[in-house]
Amino acid sequence: MNTESLNLFLDSLTQQIVELSTSPQLYMQLGLILLAIIVAFTFSTFLKNNVSLLKSSPESGMLLALRSRIYASRDLVFPLFNVLALSIAVEISILMAQPSWLIRIAESLAVVFLIYIIITRFIQKQLVRSLLKWIAIPIAVLHVFGWLDNVTMYLDTVDMQVGNIRISAYGIARVFIFGFILFWIGRIASLTGQKIIRSQTDLHSGTREVFAKLFEVTLFVIIFILLLQVMGINLTALAVFGGALGVGLGFGLQAIASNFISGIIILLDRSVAIGDYVEIVDGPSGIVREMNMRCTVLETYDGKDIVVPNEKFITDNVINWTHKDKKQRYSLNFQVAYETDLDRLFEIVREVCRNHPKVLSGRDYPFEEQPDAEIQSFDDFGITILVEFWMIGIDDGKNRVGADLLHGIWNALRENGIEIPFPQREVRILNDNISITSNGNNNS
Repeated sequence: MNTESLNLFLDSLTQQIVELSTSPQLYMQLGLILLAIIVAFTFSTFLKNNVSLLKSSPESGMLLALRSRIYASRDLVFPLFNVLALSIAVEISILMAQPSWLIRIAESLAVVFLIYIIITRFIQKQLVRSLLKWIAIPIAVLHVFGWLDNVTMYLDTVDMQVGNIRISAYGIARVFIFGFILFWIGRIASLTGQKIIRSQTDLHSGTREVFAKLFEVTLFVIIFILLLQVMGINLTALAVFGGALGVGLGFGLQAIASNFISGIIILLDRSVAIGDYVEIVDGPSGIVREMNMRCTVLETYDGKDIVVPNEKFITDNVINWTHKDKKQRYSLNFQVAYETDLDRLFEIVREVCRNHPKVLSGRDYPFEEQPDAEIQSFDDFGITILVEFWMIGIDDGKNRVGADLLHGIWNALRENGIEIPFPQREVRILNDNISITSNGNNNS
């Protein structure tokens, strides 16, 4: 391009700008845009100041979580009404037979601003927020200025051929974007759906877990099928591959399949539920905190999580301490001297046990569940006393009842002068003619 052509181009561009800047249609569009923004701002401010759900943050009352979410969305009121008002301005411009290209650009930019507000205010994960900022917003901007089709056509030309499969940059970007969006939406839907299912208190806890896990598996299968459609893969072509994969799963992934089926059986037969205290014979013990399709998480009283494969609950012997009845019986034992008045001792021990707040005293429960004391055995150094008591829960962790009772019994025995014997040995020398030489040898 020579100097003359450049000057002609600049003159033409300058003339177009002058004509556009002096055009009544431009000022009409600017007026409609300004009017739409003022109306949206006024209406949104009115709603924020007069609607109770948007005026102040709720602190208590019914549906607190829902009301809190509505209040948190108050920042979306103006962007939403701004988009709506600009859409109405476009229709007004069309009815007046006037151009609306500038209003459409403003409407698109308002949509971009709405997306930005949603990303920055409501997306908590930093990775998700960054990906949406650098993917969703640029795509929206390209769409605003009409460049999106050109960019996609160019990316589709950047490709490579692998056999009969054509891989393009546009296809890779499309799979990545839609895969991320599908799995992100699926994760949110899965967590929300499982939360709703688990909140149905009229269903048994095991049934709730079955429905929750089936909902999760079904949802992600649907997402996987949708992703295959996005990739352009025909599902009928996967029939042979699916059969081979099934054979591979049968031989190579037997443990995973076994744990998966065992998890479904456990949830269906209701032998173990969330909150039960279970003990696997010759294995770990703890409170069932989480039941998954592959494993069950046991939480111990010392703050550790034990991941147990579900197959263990089917093949091994499992003691469920609190499944049907939270009441448990425990026993303690200690020794007293043979000179002890046992009748008086039994009453003292029973009274100590009854005074503990976590021991069932027999006042609210059947008579046989009150604490008792009796003779267990006659031993070398004293009489072994057996103390039995009932409590609700497991005698461990925060419910250290046994240790409290032993301490109380010790104090009660000391106050009443009852002796706890200790081992004694009587040594008798049968031959007293033993002399010791200077070199340390014994001579009789």
